Amino acid sequence: MKAINEPVKHTENYIQIKDWLKQQDGIVNISGNDGTDRVYLMHAFSSDAHVRLVVTYSEQRMEQLYEDFRFYDKAVYMYPSKDILFYSSDIHGNSITRRRMDIFRRLIEGEACTIILTVDALFDKMPDLSYIKKNVVTIREAEELDVEALKKRLVELGYEKADSVDGVGQFAVRGGIIDIFPLTEECPYRIDMWDTEVDTIRSFDVESQRSIEQVQEIQIYPASEMVLSDRRTAQGIHKLEQEFKPYYEKLRKEFKTEEAARLKKQIGEIKEQLTEFHGMAGVDSYVEYFYSKTVSLLDCFHTKNTVILLDETSRISDYADNYMATFLESMESRLEGGYILPGMMNILFTYSAIVQKMQAFQTLAFSILYHEDRYFTIRHDVTYDSRVVNSYRNNFEALIADIGKWREKNYRIIFISPSTTRAKRMVENLTSHDVACFYSEDTDRVLSEKEVMVTTGRLRAGFEFPELKLVVINEGDVFTARSSTKKKKNQKPRYSGEVIKDFSDISVGDCVIHERYGVGIYGGIEKVEVDGVLKDYVTINYAEGGKLYVLASEVDCIQKYSDKEGRRPKINKLGSKDWEKTRSRVKGHVATIAKELVNLYAKRQASQGFCYSKDTIWQREFEEMFPYEETEDQLSAIEDAKRDMESTKIMDRLVCGDVGYGKTEIAIRAAFKAVQDSKQVVFLVPTTILAQQHYNTFVERMKDYPIRIELLSRFRTSAQIKASLERLKKGLADIVIGTHRVLSKDVVFKDLGLLIIDEEQRFGVTHKEKIKQLKKDVDVLTLTATPIPRTLHMSMIGVRDMSVLEEAPYERRPIQTYVMEMNWEMVREAINRELARDGQVYYVYNRVKDIDQITAQIAKLVPDANVAFAHGQMSERQLEQIMMDFVNGDIDVLVSTTIIETGLNIPNVNTIIIHDSDRYGLAQLYQLRGRVGRSNRTAYAFIMYQRNKILKEEAEKRLQAIREYTDLGSGIKIAMRDLEIRGAGNLLGSEQHGHMEAVGYDLYCKMLNMAVKKEKGELEMEETFETTVDIPISAYIPDSYIRNEEDRMEIYKRIAAVETEEESMDMIDELIDRFGSVPKSVTNLLEVSILRAEAHSLYIKEIKSSSTEIRLFMHPKAKFDTMRVPDLIQSYRGALRLLDKDNPYFLLKAGDGAVKEKTLTLKTLKKLLSDIKTLIVS
Repeated sequence: MKAINEPVKHTENYIQIKDWLKQQDGIVNISGNDGTDRVYLMHAFSSDAHVRLVVTYSEQRMEQLYEDFRFYDKAVYMYPSKDILFYSSDIHGNSITRRRMDIFRRLIEGEACTIILTVDALFDKMPDLSYIKKNVVTIREAEELDVEALKKRLVELGYEKADSVDGVGQFAVRGGIIDIFPLTEECPYRIDMWDTEVDTIRSFDVESQRSIEQVQEIQIYPASEMVLSDRRTAQGIHKLEQEFKPYYEKLRKEFKTEEAARLKKQIGEIKEQLTEFHGMAGVDSYVEYFYSKTVSLLDCFHTKNTVILLDETSRISDYADNYMATFLESMESRLEGGYILPGMMNILFTYSAIVQKMQAFQTLAFSILYHEDRYFTIRHDVTYDSRVVNSYRNNFEALIADIGKWREKNYRIIFISPSTTRAKRMVENLTSHDVACFYSEDTDRVLSEKEVMVTTGRLRAGFEFPELKLVVINEGDVFTARSSTKKKKNQKPRYSGEVIKDFSDISVGDCVIHERYGVGIYGGIEKVEVDGVLKDYVTINYAEGGKLYVLASEVDCIQKYSDKEGRRPKINKLGSKDWEKTRSRVKGHVATIAKELVNLYAKRQASQGFCYSKDTIWQREFEEMFPYEETEDQLSAIEDAKRDMESTKIMDRLVCGDVGYGKTEIAIRAAFKAVQDSKQVVFLVPTTILAQQHYNTFVERMKDYPIRIELLSRFRTSAQIKASLERLKKGLADIVIGTHRVLSKDVVFKDLGLLIIDEEQRFGVTHKEKIKQLKKDVDVLTLTATPIPRTLHMSMIGVRDMSVLEEAPYERRPIQTYVMEMNWEMVREAINRELARDGQVYYVYNRVKDIDQITAQIAKLVPDANVAFAHGQMSERQLEQIMMDFVNGDIDVLVSTTIIETGLNIPNVNTIIIHDSDRYGLAQLYQLRGRVGRSNRTAYAFIMYQRNKILKEEAEKRLQAIREYTDLGSGIKIAMRDLEIRGAGNLLGSEQHGHMEAVGYDLYCKMLNMAVKKEKGELEMEETFETTVDIPISAYIPDSYIRNEEDRMEIYKRIAAVETEEESMDMIDELIDRFGSVPKSVTNLLEVSILRAEAHSLYIKEIKSSSTEIRLFMHPKAKFDTMRVPDLIQSYRGALRLLDKDNPYFLLKAGDGAVKEKTLTLKTLKKLLSDIKTLIVS
């Protein structure tokens, strides 16, 4: 970074400051700076330090500093504070522990780095790093490893045992294979044992469970900052009891019996969890009891090679005082309530103690203006005057004029562009304006006076130091204010085919559907031996004691029953006609809908629409101004929409993606394109608030262009509406955004070209009819936030144009989730902490009758906050007004039922508290939780439950489910499924819901897919059929090979889908990778699967084979060349016959004619199939 750092190093001040630091002559303050210029000075003055510790005063500021530091140094990390008040929750995500442990690892390994934190992170008391270092487990290839001892050790280190690893902090053991996801790693690792020795160590992908690459060794850092051995646990419990007894007596004497009982229960639970389960949530709050020596993070740095950089000392001190006051106030009320022991008041270092510790380091303070601080003694103050570069807002001429002035004064000028192509384009632009400049990646090149260099990087804004004769200009300063947060995400490989995993969540007692026999109850897998041959059968129980055994190798005709409401369907009776009737009824309806879809699509393809011109320079410039990095999905959706618009066909595209995934930007770009060709655009939204939000977004994005945007909604006066309608009619307005008001008769367009509809399913029937009228000859873009299932998406290809946004924007942070017993103290704490960072809070309470009482209670808890409530029984206007006030930030806390507007995107709401969470299903919790975390701030979700209300055995299950969901584990898959079913209903229309319910969602999708193919002429046969194979070989998955029944079922399902040798080899590779060497019975299973696929392609319905004969039952409509059959039979010289005219089958006997073998083998069967292939007419 010499190109930028060199100018400051030659100033007298720099040499003087470095001298004071070396002598440790007190804290030096550098004033006169504030933004990106401050980070420049911070970096320049600490460039020779091994570790920089940047201390700041708010989470938001920490993120800004992080972004700016990334320009100078890639090894920059944010260290989160421990959030001590909420560590008393039962379960919390491990994202904070993970980020902290990653930094501990870097410090232990001696890595040079920059650590940015808020001052409260230094208050935490934690075990010395030497304890963590002592507990790191290293595993190397070719070394001995005691698996049992490792399992015990991992549990001690805070890892959780699971059947298969799908999240951080888990491990799984299957025979000689150990999977583990270490806390400090990006992906999990698979250790393959050879007896007692480590054979190989490979990283693997969580999604596919397949290996990625081999490594020589791995280091497993603890999953918790406190590692408790049995001895340490016993000592800690002893200390707790010593303190508990006198305090318990004190409470009793003061007649605080309720508090005393609560404390006794609390301590009892802690003892039980630590002794029975080797750990507990929130154990960090008791660190003082278990470790004799506790330290602050500051004690983990070497004073010689660490520089502390203080970002605005007065603000840091104010923040620290507030934090401490809040902490003590909260802890005192918890102490009085019997929630904690007196000793827990000391779980933080005081701010004075932290300031004292800082004296040992080289410390630099930075401020805009110098003033005395009550904690820090500033010995020297130096001023570096700097200013932020003005934003040129696309005025290139003004920039060229400024460059001329700077060069006259012998400035060094550096341009920063986010990408190489843009940097090179900037060089071309400057050169064409006669500015001599060059592009270089070498930021260590020292610039001469008047030189202009363009390089790549990211800064929030440029800056100028007149004294140093240096100016740094960010591209965003030139072409409107661009966010510095543009970053390319590592592209995940796109899988073209989705592995069917819908059996991974099936368990005994669930409802399943067999395509031929109907709805039954899954009874698990049973081994059955027939004639000395072992096979696995899936059992399904039907009404009136019926039981069906299905060969496990043929499970692909079974699906889990899924329905939107989660209701239990009627169980069918084996052999009754009910199921047949249901199936044929749905089949008829599906055929009708398929016909409609295909015809509609064909009609639209044939009709001529308006053909838009290619992108203009304005369009490209407009898109460049988008302040975020587009995701890959977004770019391809934009591309698709433009391609549709530029073609002669009429566009009808559906864009699906979660709220905040960038659907609006796609609509904005399409609208801009339409306006470029003098067409009008109408954007139809379901609610007034959404209309207002979209209107604000459109106006903001298009403010630099001569585009007139109108809003039609109830928030407009009749005079405003009248004027808007007049402008629309005359063609003076380009874009109109509104609710169903835009469908009124008095809305007349001069030349409508594009209709954009947001959440079409939320409009009523009459509105839909009017939309159809509007749609006739215009291009249509429909947006929806309900996820559309991939199965349905696949069957829609060719009948509906769709773009799916699955990739979250780069900035999205995982939501820090806590599950805890209902506690009003915590509620107050959570609300105060969000309001302290100027945010807003959702409080979900789902009972209308006393929602006003709860609101009053919350208002009493936080008297400074403006608390309001909203529920579905309010009038539409009333509800609208409340939501509008909330969007505008006039309401701090909104107590609401689950009606919280789904489409609303309120980035300022980053805390959600869910009351009585045990009343909600997992899908609902997931959806509610998704209402926060819409910005780049860390969001918090508090899931509260009444402990005494949940039954013991149920409690464990629910908390386990919520834990999975806390760390975005498999719980989300279930939740997503519910949402997808809803999405399917929306896409196909609500009238389809009944049919979907009758046969289950999966089978419905399969039937629709078939019907669409048939309608398009891709499916020749009228009737689809299944092929069954019954041959005398042991083909099953042994329990000892895959112990977990869910995993076994998933693999059965996957094997049943194997059709070729290549797929079989791939499956074997995966099985070896995940479960070890493949037993013979499993390779037999794969053989059977390939045989079944081949037999199906030859119109064979059933293969029945014994050691002496093979019967092949053919489909009556098999496409055979009957003339060739006699030749085939002849070639077997009497061993092969074709029998039964009505139900034809081939019979092959052993020891007859051309078949000499006395026992028939797989080889014979394969040869027979290959001979039958010659009969098929292609």
